Amino acid sequence: MKIVFDHGTPLPLRAFLRDHTVQSAKSCGWDTLSNGELLAAAEAAGFEVLVTSDKNIRHQQNLTRRVIAIVVLGNPQWPVLRLHTEIVIAAVNAALPGSYTEIEIPSLNG
Repeated sequence: MKIVFDHGTPLPLRAFLRDHTVQSAKSCGWDTLSNGELLAAAEAAGFEVLVTSDKNIRHQQNLTRRVIAIVVLGNPQWPVLRLHTEIVIAAVNAALPGSYTEIEIPSLNG
């Protein structure tokens, strides 16, 4: 799959998604775009999944006609996320066009 990371997604996660093509929004020149603009640009560029840390995206955007799947990281802090990469991989692999998945990732304290 072709995946785009928004600015809040830790770049080291890319190494765990090696079966996919991963780019950051910044590397695409989209780091200043609003969520709606980012979704539109990513879809137009053929991205299939957006990995984001923005839990409010589903409330801020009308996602009903979106083709891109959205995977939201419940905790984007790399020291925590790196312990739960298998959950992210499973969510990305299961993503369907237009789907929305929010991943709960426990904190280090419980």
